[in-house]
Amino acid sequence: MAALTVERRDSVVYLTFDRPEAQNALDPEMIVLLGRAFREYAEDVELRCAVLTGRGDTAFSAGADLRRTIPLLTGAREPEDEWDRALLGEPVLMQYALLRGVDVFKPVVAAVNGYCIAGGMELLQATDVRIAVNTATFALQEAKWGLFPGAGSTVRLPQQIPYCKAMEMLLTGERITAQEALQWGLVNHVVPRSQLGAKVEWIVRTIAENGPLAVRKIKESVIRCMGRPIEEALAREPEFAMTVFASEDAREGPRAFAENRLPDFRGR
Repeated sequence: MAALTVERRDSVVYLTFDRPEAQNALDPEMIVLLGRAFREYAEDVELRCAVLTGRGDTAFSAGADLRRTIPLLTGAREPEDEWDRALLGEPVLMQYALLRGVDVFKPVVAAVNGYCIAGGMELLQATDVRIAVNTATFALQEAKWGLFPGAGSTVRLPQQIPYCKAMEMLLTGERITAQEALQWGLVNHVVPRSQLGAKVEWIVRTIAENGPLAVRKIKESVIRCMGRPIEEALAREPEFAMTVFASEDAREGPRAFAENRLPDFRGR
């Protein structure tokens, strides 16, 4: 069995960490497959939304595999198979897998089915909408093992939740509950396990029915303008808006509204 399951349903792709026996830890195979899957998602004009989740009822992901991945990256373990060699030979796959430093402006929805730790938590921060089961827990435990959360957490987390809460997570490595994650704004919704699939499905289908060009440019504008001085950000926003307003979709949407029908968006 592959370490990552990729399932395409119409315009949505479902990416499932598939190592439940290892708490869905990110081994080299999973990272390579995830990087390839996100790169394909970014390039495929037919795909409008991605869902990221984990197999089983225990873990979304426990983060990077401390026995396989971290020793390989630190040089403590020599490459042993095709996955090790691909990970070391194509660094861009790691960037795509972690959604760090690459342009993926389509939405990614996280379905957090269990605990979300270390690299799993870092990847969560790169997603756009997050739904968690009420038994999920969250932590960045790198400091406990003398490591650094280098997949973006020292940059992203203080932007996404209050500074003092971010620093508590980063410096102590202690876990927080799903309810705390909801209160802090780290996740959008917390639901019973039995309702996770239905909630995720409603969100992704709603996104997929919207104008795909508008969705992409909205996300790109948010990412490109975040953290910039407000005058600079407001000056840049129109370049994304004008791309949308000049599109066929921008004409189709109001026309469909006037004709009382669903729009037929083409993403251009």
